[in-house]
Amino acid sequence: MRREIRQREAQADDHLPADLHPVLRRIYLNRGVGSAKELDLSLKQLIDYKSLKGIDRAVELLASAVLENWHILIVGDFDADGATSTALAIRALEKMGAKCISYIVPDRFKYGYGLTPEVVEDALQQSPDLIITVDNGISSAAGVEAAQNAGIKVLVTDHHLPGKQIPSADAIVNPNQSGCQFPSKKLAGVGVIFYVMAALRAHLRSIDKLPDPEWSMSELLDLVALGTVADVVALDHNNRILVENGLRRIRNGCARPGIKALIQVAQRQAANLTSIDLGFALGPRLNAAGRLQDMGLGIECLLAKEDTEALTLAAELNAINLERRDIQTQMQTEAMQKIDSTFDGRASLPVGLCVYQVDWHEGVVGLVASKLKERHHRPCIAFAPAGDDGTIKGSARSIPGVHIRDILERVSSLNPGLIDKFGGHAMAAGLSMNLKNLDQFQTAFENAINEVLDDSSLISVIDSEGSLETSQIHMDTATLIQRAGPWGQGFPEPVFDGDFEVIDQRILKDKHWKLRLKTTGNSQPLDGIAFNAVTEQTLVLPSKLRVAYKLGINDFRGQQNLQLMIVQMEPLE
Repeated sequence: MRREIRQREAQADDHLPADLHPVLRRIYLNRGVGSAKELDLSLKQLIDYKSLKGIDRAVELLASAVLENWHILIVGDFDADGATSTALAIRALEKMGAKCISYIVPDRFKYGYGLTPEVVEDALQQSPDLIITVDNGISSAAGVEAAQNAGIKVLVTDHHLPGKQIPSADAIVNPNQSGCQFPSKKLAGVGVIFYVMAALRAHLRSIDKLPDPEWSMSELLDLVALGTVADVVALDHNNRILVENGLRRIRNGCARPGIKALIQVAQRQAANLTSIDLGFALGPRLNAAGRLQDMGLGIECLLAKEDTEALTLAAELNAINLERRDIQTQMQTEAMQKIDSTFDGRASLPVGLCVYQVDWHEGVVGLVASKLKERHHRPCIAFAPAGDDGTIKGSARSIPGVHIRDILERVSSLNPGLIDKFGGHAMAAGLSMNLKNLDQFQTAFENAINEVLDDSSLISVIDSEGSLETSQIHMDTATLIQRAGPWGQGFPEPVFDGDFEVIDQRILKDKHWKLRLKTTGNSQPLDGIAFNAVTEQTLVLPSKLRVAYKLGINDFRGQQNLQLMIVQMEPLE
């Protein structure tokens, strides 16, 4: 895999405040942020819910459900976005006077994703009057029809891309549905249900039917922040507002007990929690339940009202996450060995990689696909068995320039019957098929990718903000950047590059580089660490390197020090 460090160029005209720190100015301009308004992350800058297609019908339906005491059943999803969406819907409806609310999360190993007819059959045992889907439903035409045939009304709230067949639900709210004028198409599922509940609150308040007129939807923003970051949706301005205000609640000690407990078991500090912590510490612990067992455990943790109960549930989630790590490590090793042995001696790898093993866990294949994509920088799909009938399920991850859901749609249209089901986003998707079709699918998958790929797409580019002056490589700058987020998908944490002299190098745990670096004109050495960067070809580093790095803060035993988080090293001639 080729990796290149490329310096970003400004994507916006500079109308930023004159007193903005020069490093932040450069970072913002490089991300297309050029005005003071775009830096304003206050809630007053949120896009109004009124431009969401279907919002009026959704509010009408929900108001009837609340005021007439219908039984409302939330149908969630088995990831962190689905869990936070489910918890948010329940807590919001309770605050607005709903008396009978329950939820169900489809068994991913039995029914798969979404509101299927089988899930509706299970739901009938609870006799709901209204089903609300959260983070799913836009591809559930058969399930919606089954529910309506049973006399159940259905409200679909989702953010996934619609397929060719749109369900005939009583109401649909999805910013990505055709004809929706909502400017931000990047809302996570939890963001969509937040907007729906905000619209319902406004309506009930306007007709004097809100039990507590002073209650605010902002109390639920900790859930919105966690679900949005964990689902890796792009942090456009609107999503940054949601995430930042959720983080502020957490930092101010206003998080719900479940999120406080997840922070504790993840060994983080609520007072300085960042979006990176949400994505890499809290999100995986919540997701682990849905990957290996039942996401009901994660939802119950988020719904817990007492600290003791929440901590008990969070500890269970932490234990499941440790098990998930072990399974993932084993599967990753086997997947990489498969690729190395299959393509040994070839000049290059195929443009798309598919791997399968009979004993792999279907709840973990997405993580394996993601790691393979990172290692080889090309679309990857990892498959696992999903039943005794030969069905396998795959999880796909892609690279910029290759819309993976469109690739699967192209394969399916050219090869009818090859894929049983598929769905997803530009960068991630899921599918199922029969094992006997895997070889044919691999060929069709590569052909479809080749139709849209150019050579530059297979170069892994590390976008750098450029170099920092010696005086700027400092704890103050690191702290400034940390507070200037939230950083995440589509609004990445800043990376800088520069030339360094290596004055000391050590290998930690046989795979990490621990370095002492020095820049020209700086007499004070800098600590640097490069995780998982040791290979058989790099057991000794050259004395001079070009380094791409993030300004990290190493918090050890209560003492904070600057540490360069190295993402790429290149020898200097």
